[in-house]
Amino acid sequence: MNDSSWGAPPSAGQAGYWGPTEGGPVQGAAPAGPAYDAPEAQHTRPMPIVPDVPAYGGDQDNDRGAARLGGPLFRDETFQGDTFHNGAFRNDSFRSDAFPDDTFRADTQNPEPMPDAPQPAPAPQKKSAGRDLSAAIGVGVGLGVLIIASLFIYKAVFVGVVAVAVVVGLWELTSRLQERKAIKAPLVPLAVGGAAMVVAGYVRGAEGAWVAMALTALAVLVWRMTEPPEGYLKDVTAGVFAAFYVPFLATFVAMMLTAADGPWRVLTFLLLTVVSDTGAYAVGWRFGKHKLAPRISPGKTREGLLGAVLFAMVAGALCMQFLIDDGSWWQGLLLGLAVAASATLGDLGESMIKRDLGIKDMGTLLPGHGGIMDRLDSLLPTAPVVWLLLVIFVGSG
Repeated sequence: MNDSSWGAPPSAGQAGYWGPTEGGPVQGAAPAGPAYDAPEAQHTRPMPIVPDVPAYGGDQDNDRGAARLGGPLFRDETFQGDTFHNGAFRNDSFRSDAFPDDTFRADTQNPEPMPDAPQPAPAPQKKSAGRDLSAAIGVGVGLGVLIIASLFIYKAVFVGVVAVAVVVGLWELTSRLQERKAIKAPLVPLAVGGAAMVVAGYVRGAEGAWVAMALTALAVLVWRMTEPPEGYLKDVTAGVFAAFYVPFLATFVAMMLTAADGPWRVLTFLLLTVVSDTGAYAVGWRFGKHKLAPRISPGKTREGLLGAVLFAMVAGALCMQFLIDDGSWWQGLLLGLAVAASATLGDLGESMIKRDLGIKDMGTLLPGHGGIMDRLDSLLPTAPVVWLLLVIFVGSG
């Protein structure tokens, strides 16, 4: 605009100019003089004609709680959003990005969020084994040294180690049954009979093991009679099950030891079971995608089972060829396959028990492993399988 726009006297009802009056400048009134070049009038920029804006209550107020001025803002820059632009009123909401210097915001209570600075991408999370691997490895190495030393130095010491493991395993199992299911399987006859069962298997073979098993079951029935009859059936049933599950199956380890190459047979049994578990863990952790038995043990996968079979068969071929007298590599392949199957079933069997009891581990005695029973789960059902196949392949020795 130029100054000629201010020259014509406006009509009495024309609105939209600011001019001097006796009471000062008001909005919506024409200037008092004949022309707007009186000496006392200030020379200002021409303002656009805009419609009146309600003092409060319109959509443009956004419930700010105070009336908005009805005239234009004295700003040189052109606003974006709810502003005057090219002589017209734009009824848009204010935008925070209209004022880069943050000197004016339309809504200080609920401003639109400013664009965030780019954040670095989060580091990919590594798979976790779910246990303290350093503690697990340390405990495993310590147990291995104890077992191998007792196995090759003096056989009777190893039998004692097996008997102690059986007693601790029985204590863990009966304790969890009582805590979680209120089942009181008598521990005293189980512990005494279990240790005797292992010794009888080593001294008298299979016949001694069966006799000790029968006597232990009878002792459980009689011992429980000293308490009230309520719950008798479930208590003695759990007691007989515990006697068979822990000490009787462990007796086959002692019977393997009686052969001339007994220590090597036991070592083969231990190696194949550990290698099977290790192969299942390593392959399943790295490649496992398809669940093996999700309702029983969600962590086990079919890929892990294949890893267990592969690792155990290779280890079996090597052990039968180089450790067992008169053994052959092809026998080792069959032995490894059987061990992988029995170890997996044993692991699933105890997982079924723990799931029924609502616990994760049977105990806390071994850091990184849980309890003794958490390490015996795959060994116990594998012992009779290895003992039988070795008797078939190379004899009882």
